[in-house]
Amino acid sequence: MDAYVQTIAEHCVYWRDLLCWERLSGDLLCGRVMDRLDDTDERILAELNEHARATFAEIGQRVNLSAPAVKRRVDRMLDDGVIRGFTTVVDRNALGWNTEAYVLVFCHGTIAPERLRAAWVDIPEVVSAATVTGTADAVLHVLARDMRHLEEALERIRSSADIERSESIVVLSNLIERALP
Repeated sequence: MDAYVQTIAEHCVYWRDLLCWERLSGDLLCGRVMDRLDDTDERILAELNEHARATFAEIGQRVNLSAPAVKRRVDRMLDDGVIRGFTTVVDRNALGWNTEAYVLVFCHGTIAPERLRAAWVDIPEVVSAATVTGTADAVLHVLARDMRHLEEALERIRSSADIERSESIVVLSNLIERALP
């Protein structure tokens, strides 16, 4: 197993263990993820992350299972919500979305996360949004075609909720991008 696949497998173990931290009377209380993920499942997940278009037979060769056994495990992980879906990752630069920024948002008073989500969910340039600790209330990941487009998106973001101010951090170059944390 190469180092990258090993790292992905270790991350899977970390997140599985994180979901199952509570103990009561010596019995481990966990969600469905811990009950059903084993080392083979984690290796399958690592293979899917590394080779998303691999067939079940190819994955099976790498994890020492038959293609039908791999399919059953993938189907179970889909049913359990471990795998949330499959997607195509498009190079945004090929579509002309060359400008990327992180926007720190500072709100007037307290605003519920649901209100912020509702304010930004229909702005297509906002590819992710999260509430955060610290002085900012939220951080947004924003993509745009160019600086003018970014400015227009920022105006829509600012006018969509009770925002006191925002700070934009424009990305010069991406150094590391991973599928898993």
